[in-house]
Amino acid sequence: MIVTRTLLEEREAQVLAPYAMHNSASRGRFFPEELHPYRLEYQRDRDRIIHTTAFRRLEYKTQVFVYSEGDHYRNRLTHSIEVAQIGRTLARGLGCNEDLTEAICLAHDLGHPPFGHVGEETLNGLMQRHGGFDHQRQTYRVLTELEHRYLDHPGLNLTYEVLEGVVKHDTDYDVVDASEFAPEERGTLECQLSNLADEIAYNTSDLDDGLRAGLLDPAAVANLALAQRALAGLNAGPQPDLRHDLLRHRFIRRLVGIEVTDAIAATGAQLDAAGVASLDDLRALPENVARYSAELAAENRELKHFLYHNFYRNYRVVRMAVKAERTLTALFGAYVEQPQQLPPETQEKVAQHPDGLHRVVCDYIAGMTDRYAIQEYRRLYDMEERA
Repeated sequence: MIVTRTLLEEREAQVLAPYAMHNSASRGRFFPEELHPYRLEYQRDRDRIIHTTAFRRLEYKTQVFVYSEGDHYRNRLTHSIEVAQIGRTLARGLGCNEDLTEAICLAHDLGHPPFGHVGEETLNGLMQRHGGFDHQRQTYRVLTELEHRYLDHPGLNLTYEVLEGVVKHDTDYDVVDASEFAPEERGTLECQLSNLADEIAYNTSDLDDGLRAGLLDPAAVANLALAQRALAGLNAGPQPDLRHDLLRHRFIRRLVGIEVTDAIAATGAQLDAAGVASLDDLRALPENVARYSAELAAENRELKHFLYHNFYRNYRVVRMAVKAERTLTALFGAYVEQPQQLPPETQEKVAQHPDGLHRVVCDYIAGMTDRYAIQEYRRLYDMEERA
């Protein structure tokens, strides 16, 4: 039996919740395309994202630890995969479109520069007189302008809903600018779930990486309310040693399960309380419905506070951040001062780009991996390095 697009859309109509985003109801693409005979539109978008250069580069872009710290810590690629995994589970539990959720999750960090959030802050400071820099807006530019895959248009020509999900991605570390995507409308529930998936992934993985690296005190972690809830189900004893790999794996797995289960239940309850019976109902709401219970939200705030003061501000992490800022500042200054140091194809963009040299240099640096930025710094400033 050949499973055609028509059959897949019929299955969606039978299986998806009435507030979910159906492929057949998509607002389409900016550049019209023929529908595929056996692939749905959000599936095609997901696949296009995976095949981008920007997606492959995420392997050597910092989550918290620079790649040289070791092979076992998260990077932007593994983080994006974990976000997509959690997003699919949330979407399935609430009857939403898994392909759309996954596409948004996989795309959400494509615009991140090297060296994580310190890289973003550094580029934003350097670009203050030239429009600034924000990784979320850069992600949108990657998807619509900077990736070149087609002869007749720039970007990937993704559907409205995937692009909307990217620009309405709303977490503690994101700045929303949805001016071109009906800002008065709530994002689809798939978009909202990708926000939760991102938060669940980075909170739990940063806790895992911090314990693995020896930067977090296991006893202090075990005193967190959320950790106590997770450990209670593991029979780990009164003084659990979270430095032990097997216990740590079980602990993090349990944490993810608690977060996901709570988010599904709380979001479902909010949908019922708001009387959401259609996608139009959902879009008309004054605030997002995807959420945690009040109890878990408070426990997550405690966890974030703990991670900020004990992990992100740890001297080892701060040292990496300072070196990253120094490296990117030096690269930016060198290219702006003498653009002939840029590759020829990048130099050609300067005259063509409406925002000129500074934006082209910013795009070039933002596209670098940590590894390439470090190598380029050596090439530009170390006389013994070959150009």
